[in-house]
Amino acid sequence: MSSRVPVLLSSSSVFPEPTAAAFELAATTGYDGLEVMVWTDRVSQDAGALQGLSDHYNLPVLSVHAPCLLVTQRVWSPDPWERLTRAAQLAETLGAPTVVVHPPFSWQRDYAKNFASGLAKIQARFPDLDFAIENMFPVKMAGRWFVPYTPGWDPTETGFDAYTLDLSHCAASRINALGMADKMGAGLKHVHLGDGTGEGRDEHLVPGRGNQPCAELLRSLSARGFKGSVALEVSTRKAASRAVREADLRESLEFARKHLAPAESATPAITRA
Repeated sequence: MSSRVPVLLSSSSVFPEPTAAAFELAATTGYDGLEVMVWTDRVSQDAGALQGLSDHYNLPVLSVHAPCLLVTQRVWSPDPWERLTRAAQLAETLGAPTVVVHPPFSWQRDYAKNFASGLAKIQARFPDLDFAIENMFPVKMAGRWFVPYTPGWDPTETGFDAYTLDLSHCAASRINALGMADKMGAGLKHVHLGDGTGEGRDEHLVPGRGNQPCAELLRSLSARGFKGSVALEVSTRKAASRAVREADLRESLEFARKHLAPAESATPAITRA
């Protein structure tokens, strides 16, 4: 791996295709590695299967997204602490330094009440991993807005050691992504790159197709001392064909590489004469 910021493909970006397809498409289009979204696809839960895919395509898994979605509340176990522990074990086994975690849902009362202390205990068990808490967004239902997370969708209000900045979520919550990065400070360890229009919903557009400061954020990472990875988390579920999906993923990668280039060129190890 070069000294540049690794650009990963989130396996969620190929949905409804399975996890194995994410490795294939990442290799075809030239990504540096994978972020595995642990969900109902059994391959995404299986360290042996994932390691086999990683070896076959010569692509490392560099982040694991814990099963925090509504549809993954019973993956591995109905106990959120068991799911988080299993995600950490999966990341450790695969050599992935980052575990992406959502704030607790508001109805997970015991989990939410003990989230900070429980996370600290898991961190102590896995000291080499970053448990990067992701910024989320309010949701509109029946004409009303509500926040389905406790204590809220902005993890910086509580304060954690590590964060994942999701630009599509910034759009959905109608906040400035650069300002959120400032709030995360040195705790910014991981980026979910995707665009949005700020219409109050989570869109995960190909970067450059919305109005978020995706390029500016990427160009700012070097000055922020960022040492993590950038994962493309875009929605291609409506792609008319595999060729269209592949084109979207290639465009996303080219966007990321283009705007990370100033940071890369500032790195002495890869400066060209």
